[in-house]
Amino acid sequence: MSDAELSATPLPSGTSVLPPWPGVEVPVRGGSVFVRHTPWSGPVDGLPDAPRERALYVHGLGGASTNWTDLAALLAVRFDGWAVDLPGFGRSTPPPGTRYSIRGHVRTAVDVLEHVRAQPGEGAGRPVHLVGNSLGGLVGLLVAAQRPDLVATLTLVSPAMPVYRVPPAFSKVLLLLLVPGVPTLAERRLAGVRPEDSVRSMIRMCFGNPAAVPPARIEQALQEMRDRAEQPWADRALARSMRGLITSYLRVGRANAWRAARGLRMPTLVVWGSRDRLVDPAMAPRLAGAVPGARLLVLDGVGHVAMLEAPEPVARAVLALAEDRPAGAAGADATVVADTAQSVRR
Repeated sequence: MSDAELSATPLPSGTSVLPPWPGVEVPVRGGSVFVRHTPWSGPVDGLPDAPRERALYVHGLGGASTNWTDLAALLAVRFDGWAVDLPGFGRSTPPPGTRYSIRGHVRTAVDVLEHVRAQPGEGAGRPVHLVGNSLGGLVGLLVAAQRPDLVATLTLVSPAMPVYRVPPAFSKVLLLLLVPGVPTLAERRLAGVRPEDSVRSMIRMCFGNPAAVPPARIEQALQEMRDRAEQPWADRALARSMRGLITSYLRVGRANAWRAARGLRMPTLVVWGSRDRLVDPAMAPRLAGAVPGARLLVLDGVGHVAMLEAPEPVARAVLALAEDRPAGAAGADATVVADTAQSVRR
């Protein structure tokens, strides 16, 4: 483990609140998901022969592809970026059979990674830089462990690693999911929460300094929550994904995320906010120490969604990781790829 380096690459100035990036439906096993695209802009200083690589962003529980708007814009100096709405979130419809398991989210992320890698143009056929937050961080870690051939670098922003103590910031409604047979009750309770109250609660839980969130960003979140409230599956997706997350913590052997972390070999960055109320910041050095050679960036005063609250230092740490990666580095050898491809499709 080492402290994260920060790239000196010039970045675009973030003087205004950006609108969400456009997107399209992408086919995955059993259906399709909505994926937003942030096109490569090239370097701010216009240098010729600038690197052009690809990145995939995976949001957390209750989040959406719009969580990556600002970070993706900064990283566009090097990356073509894709941000997925996991099944049942954002603009994506529920998964087949409405099963919101971590394994299902991993399969979706693998399918989208393969789609991104297959797109024509510069970077086609190469591994993709994978960035995940919270639930998306856990998904990203498991994807990287099972399909290292797809992942150039891995960035984990407050990933939802297995714990066996529920954080005090969690809603009492979500605690109902720990009791077998009551997810429907939790869904009904969630359905009774007004969008305004949901956004207020989300900001209070997820940001280290809620007062600093721009009013325009709050209005965007409120409109997104209103749109989500009109989707009949919204509350079920949140409740059952939470249950799937908790269930995944009980897995042992190769399926356990801590064991998977120890086997990672691609360049990895762990990012945490010191005021994270949802995932204990004390886990940051533990995870960075578990992943061989990982870098650690702890942001003082930042909460659970560092890519929203502090996009510039996160962007500089991600860029430094990519810049230090050996040119032309490829994924795992064919034998490992064959084995892991089978395991992720089970």
